[in-house]
Amino acid sequence: MKISVALCTYNGGRFLQAQLESIAAQHRRPDELVVCDDRSTDDSMAVVRRFAAACGFEVRAEVNERNLGSTQNFSRAVSRCRGDIIALADQDDLWLPNKLRRLEGVFAEDAGVGVAFSDAALIDDAGRRLPRGLWESIAFDRRMRQQVNGGRALEVLVKRNVATGACMAFRAEYRELLLPIPGKWVHDGWFALLIAAVAPCRAIAEPLVEYRQHGGQQIGARKENLYRQFLRGMRQKRDDFAAISENYAEARRRLAAFRSRLRDDGALRLLDEKAEHFRAKALMREPRIWRYPIIVRELLRRHYARYSRGWRSMAQDLFM
Repeated sequence: MKISVALCTYNGGRFLQAQLESIAAQHRRPDELVVCDDRSTDDSMAVVRRFAAACGFEVRAEVNERNLGSTQNFSRAVSRCRGDIIALADQDDLWLPNKLRRLEGVFAEDAGVGVAFSDAALIDDAGRRLPRGLWESIAFDRRMRQQVNGGRALEVLVKRNVATGACMAFRAEYRELLLPIPGKWVHDGWFALLIAAVAPCRAIAEPLVEYRQHGGQQIGARKENLYRQFLRGMRQKRDDFAAISENYAEARRRLAAFRSRLRDDGALRLLDEKAEHFRAKALMREPRIWRYPIIVRELLRRHYARYSRGWRSMAQDLFM
């Protein structure tokens, strides 16, 4: 198998050299590195060009004509990869030396696996290890990991995304299904969800990345206590829930267009119910709506348990 690395950059010069060096230090080196720069104003591209001249494997880099944002930048990078396996890379992390070898082994052991993702160690902006790992921070527990590896990944991912892009690789044969990415999705959640509907997934219970936590990153792994989760949920408005509903309706439409590749039609039902649940949550926030019958209906249908955060989400709907 040939492995492509899709790396997106945007004003990442501070950490980029270290990330590139960690990719070059892989025990199984990539066959190519594809870099898409989102019109950085720092020295990011100069760092990439110096690295390309000395690394010993193919590096193809380009600057976008206009700023696309991280999700569409990843879409562009993935579209340009030529390998059989595409591994995603953020500009500010560090890869542990066995990452690509371990991922390659997962895909080689089972030709059916469509996407794999690992745990990560968390580090601060100075590279110091933090006391908890990524999966602990996002509460991706043993039961959920067993579901993913036991063929029920879609049930986990339709509830919430647990596959972090910096830790993910997937087969390039699914690119037609994945691209283009709808505007309101984050790329990793979209990729993992759609591939889980058509192929088995693997969760690798070891850290293969040092995932850097710093103030300039778009998405991190901040652990929230129940009170902060409750407050964050209380701040969500009707339009927020309506947008989530539309996201899953969009995923349903994409999968319906590839129906012949679905593992079973239950995937469409799960996405229909997810979209319906968040339409109900949006409806509850309409003026003069009597929300308690809606809450009871969603509770009896087990939608709170399957598609949001269970009793926590129900409490937010009760006390908003």
